[in-house]
Amino acid sequence: MEFNLPILPPKTDLETSKIFKQLVKAHKSLAELKGTAKTIPNENILIDTLTLQEAKDSSEIENIVTTHDDLYKENILIESKNNNAKEVYNYARGLRLGFQIVRKEKLLLNKHILIIQKELLENNAGFRTQAGTKLVDGYGKVVYTPPQNPKEILDLMGNLEKYINDDSFSDVDALIKMAVIHYQFESIHPFYDGNGRTGRIINILYLVQKGLLDIPILYLSRYITQNKAEYYAVLQNVRTKNDWESLVLYILKGVEVTALQTIDLIIEIKKLMQSYKKKLRTELPKIYSQDLLNIFFKNPYTKTDFLVTELQVSKRTALNYLDAVTKIGLLEKTKEGKSNYYINTGLIEVLVNKS
Repeated sequence: MEFNLPILPPKTDLETSKIFKQLVKAHKSLAELKGTAKTIPNENILIDTLTLQEAKDSSEIENIVTTHDDLYKENILIESKNNNAKEVYNYARGLRLGFQIVRKEKLLLNKHILIIQKELLENNAGFRTQAGTKLVDGYGKVVYTPPQNPKEILDLMGNLEKYINDDSFSDVDALIKMAVIHYQFESIHPFYDGNGRTGRIINILYLVQKGLLDIPILYLSRYITQNKAEYYAVLQNVRTKNDWESLVLYILKGVEVTALQTIDLIIEIKKLMQSYKKKLRTELPKIYSQDLLNIFFKNPYTKTDFLVTELQVSKRTALNYLDAVTKIGLLEKTKEGKSNYYINTGLIEVLVNKS
């Protein structure tokens, strides 16, 4: 179908009474999530662990499915048998890289989006310059043809960049703007591949840029996975019916639901950390440290190199520490190839049960 994508901001009312009611709930949940995240002593625990969860959920939307086990192995460079694990891991790397950029620059520019997409796809293709890209449904029917002209793509991305970074360009609430940004990016479809994953990373980074989150931990992809048909419908209905309200309501509801889910997950991780801390301090007081405990929660898989690097101990000491912690039942030792790894099975259980 012929459709000319308008530039932003949308020429429609984005602050209806329905949207405003849901906006209040979304902000409340997001503020609670931001506060709950501060209760974990080391932010890298949540960044490392929850980024992988977000990567897994986001990739599943595009049928890139991996297991938790393979994903955690890929994250510490153990060869896994799941070919999709690397793609999911690249998503996590792209998200972390984007977070570092936004935290430092306080901006989310097109050059940053290109860097993130390059990390995802491991190529330097950049924005589309060739025509022919079409979006099809499960039956092969074309449902949407994004802009084909390279200049139009660049112009639309320039307009989107201004909308993201210049608040004087549009004064609507940041969460409403996030919904608009997501729609516009997915409709421009500027890349040959990885548009969905890049767009979902932009969602999270925008929340960080606007100070609504300190770290990138919102599980919006899980909500989309669980409500996939509605997701594609609300995007398409903006194009065919100019129905912005349904799209914004969908995104705001997603923020509310996934913020509450992530709060529950963080609380469970915190409880588990406290139980590990108590057991370590009681049974292994000579080796206990907060830094040691943090290592076990940054990734469910641990190896001696982590302890050597972060605790500044010898390999033999690191091995003794890990064997002692395994002996009291907090870790499970496994062998992959010639190397031993130590699994925090309690953390894996929490992550799997809350996914």
